[in-house]
Amino acid sequence: MTKQLLQLFIFILLPKVLFATSLEQASPYNIGILYWSMDIPGQVVMREGLETAIEEFNLQSLKSGTRGIKVISRVAGNGDEGIERQIKQMYELIDKQVDLLIVQPTDNAALSKPLQKANKLEIPVIAYDQYITGGKLHSFVTSDNYQAGYLGGEYIASKFKNDDIIKVVLVDYPHVSSTVLRVDGFIDALAEQKQSYKIISTYEAVEPIGGRKAAQQILNDFPEKHSIDVIFTVNDGGGISIVNALLGANRHEIMVATVDGDPEAINYLQQEKIIVIDSAQFFAVIGREAFLSAIDILKGRQAAGHKLIPVFPITKETIKLYPGKPGSILQEFTKPWVSNSPVWIGDTISKIVVN
Repeated sequence: MTKQLLQLFIFILLPKVLFATSLEQASPYNIGILYWSMDIPGQVVMREGLETAIEEFNLQSLKSGTRGIKVISRVAGNGDEGIERQIKQMYELIDKQVDLLIVQPTDNAALSKPLQKANKLEIPVIAYDQYITGGKLHSFVTSDNYQAGYLGGEYIASKFKNDDIIKVVLVDYPHVSSTVLRVDGFIDALAEQKQSYKIISTYEAVEPIGGRKAAQQILNDFPEKHSIDVIFTVNDGGGISIVNALLGANRHEIMVATVDGDPEAINYLQQEKIIVIDSAQFFAVIGREAFLSAIDILKGRQAAGHKLIPVFPITKETIKLYPGKPGSILQEFTKPWVSNSPVWIGDTISKIVVN
């Protein structure tokens, strides 16, 4: 290269090459996000936590000139229609060749085939709140759902004598991992506390419409007072509708244990209206941790394969300690009821696992 050509390259062409390279480096990552529902308050807060983390990341990226995040999002909706819609949505985002997918599954098994397609195309997939079976997840972020049910079970056991055979109604939702684990934890706690019990009926609900239907069935099936001692609902999304119906029917003798920590449920608990324990999720933390896993993966770092976020047992004795859904996680306290694990510890459990 002659001296004149070298000077031309340095002073004219090189800046253009560097500028083009800089633009290429600063082009945003394309992330697809699949949400379940905007009708369940806890899920809305998870979304807010996730999107707030993205906004903060993009603001920092803008200042530093590094790659930001471009989001393509979809909402599935509830019920069977929502499950089918989310399958199509996941295929759609895979076909758009996004850099990474973050999914809040409506069903554990329904997304198996699109997950396998994403795996084949080497598109990383992060699931939060619920699991996806039948393929590889690069990271899974969720509440300690077994703990959520277990806390409810041991607190309920503390309200009865061991030889009292408590009549239990379960309101579950067997389509996703989180709610199955909550029921498992609740039943295991009763057994480990040596509490006698009998499950007299099971219903299905996870959102307000399902909750209202389940409530009507419960009242029809058990119209007499004291025919039910305890109802365990797997979340406040369906549970609050059930509580409203019980209060309307003057069934104040029933104790309700539930999960989520929605404001309306906490208000009922404070007023000592039927709800006696609500195992509260740190919703915003779940959303934020899902995004942090995404950034680790996009930047080629090792992400935690499984993150378990603790849940907080809100009762009339502990509500003064509850930091609130957007708040930081309390480290520990001694439970004011009989427990095989008397100290509640608020540690997030992160594991490097491959599924």
